Amino acid sequence: MNIFIAGANGGIGRQTVEQALEAGHQVTALVRDPAKLPVVHPNLRIIKGDIMQPETFASEMEGQEAVISTLGVSGGNLFNDKPTRLYSQGCNNLLIAMEQYGIKRIFCISASAVEISPVIPWYVRFVAKYVIQKLLKHMYADLRLMEDIVKASNADWTIIRPPQLTNGPLTRKYRTAVNQYLKDSLKISRADVAHLMINTLADKEFNRAIVEIAY
Repeated sequence: MNIFIAGANGGIGRQTVEQALEAGHQVTALVRDPAKLPVVHPNLRIIKGDIMQPETFASEMEGQEAVISTLGVSGGNLFNDKPTRLYSQGCNNLLIAMEQYGIKRIFCISASAVEISPVIPWYVRFVAKYVIQKLLKHMYADLRLMEDIVKASNADWTIIRPPQLTNGPLTRKYRTAVNQYLKDSLKISRADVAHLMINTLADKEFNRAIVEIAY
């Protein structure tokens, strides 16, 4: 497939680019600084652009068959939360460009703590609600808005809600839950999140669905 990946130089984005290429896909990678994606491959085209400025990338949507958004705030952490529109406006810009060129399939990365799961341990629910959601209130507010925008679109969307992300290896051994809570969803590697997306590009079970993933 022809795949457009936004936020391609981030943790999940880099993994998604590499695994998509390994799977034989044609990849167009959108990055603000191409130097931060030092990947060379005959099936890779790196585009310098800004997700907040659609005129810098919209025309690259022509001929694409799927879009993967792995957008993430730069340097975001529990003690550096700032108001942002990166997720909501970024995904909205992607959706507008997709509609212009007749593209239906999109994946968007959200986060498990957007909605407190009732089937994770009580202490994890406590930390998610009273620590993570409080310290990252701006990021989570924008993620919720992003989800609302994506759900209201005409796209065949999949929203991925990973728990704590790690830099662990690709295992291909993980659990998923489609439109329901995943019990004991605690950790997942960025590599395995990428694996899920690349391997469900054409899976209709994941269309217009929220997916939780964990080990």
